[in-house]
Amino acid sequence: MKKEHIPRKEGRGLFGRDTNAYQQGRPDYPLPVFALLKEHCGPEICRMAFEIGPGTGQATEHLLDMGYQIRAIEPDHNMVIKLEERLSRYSQDSFSIINSTFEDALLQPGHFDLGIAATSFHWIEPVSGLERIFQLLRPGGWFAMWWNVFGDPHNPDAFMQRTGCLFDSLSASPSHRAGHHYPYPLQQRERLDDLAKAGFTGIISDELRWESEMDATQTRQLISTFSPVARLSETERRRLLNEIERVVEKDFGGKVRRNFITAIYLARKP
Repeated sequence: MKKEHIPRKEGRGLFGRDTNAYQQGRPDYPLPVFALLKEHCGPEICRMAFEIGPGTGQATEHLLDMGYQIRAIEPDHNMVIKLEERLSRYSQDSFSIINSTFEDALLQPGHFDLGIAATSFHWIEPVSGLERIFQLLRPGGWFAMWWNVFGDPHNPDAFMQRTGCLFDSLSASPSHRAGHHYPYPLQQRERLDDLAKAGFTGIISDELRWESEMDATQTRQLISTFSPVARLSETERRRLLNEIERVVEKDFGGKVRRNFITAIYLARKP
């Protein structure tokens, strides 16, 4: 059965429907991501950064604590409110928000040392998006994009195998395009080619595999943030999430051990 794909414009507006679930349900990024950033483009040499689609600030908070100055471009107004609440302790000199799509945001070309997209770049048209990122960076600046992939297709965990059928009839986000067995972040050859075609060099990529033990509530919250689930009617969404919670409680004794991947790409403007 051919899946309906969620248009990018629509999908960007789905995540702000329940910002509390998004903040509580989405796990943090593994610390090696930030170690890799520090090694190649740390704030002592790449201080001025922009971030595409920060959501509720999972990555942003780490970046600010590392010493970067961040201009966050967030299209969803509810997410902006959550960001302002979470990051209110940081000064306006180190952190500011632009409530806009990345395509329409007013940003100065050649001004930034670093561009960041954490689990967001699949909502940007890749060719024009990378062209714009390249223009915004100074010579020698870096672009870093990474994703948490919630389920390892190379090593599916028991929960993933048990519940996969529940998602078969749902629409697909741009991270699961037709004709690809693996999600967008794990299509390594394509991502590397995209970066090279945009003019980037010194490209580095890595896949970090990790496990997370989650209870029924955490599992429900995480799955509620997936765009195909957020897109459902209230009745359909509640039915699906109730079943997810029931499976965790009844079939797995209240805890599931999940296999996740974080895929990261770093690339430099010559």
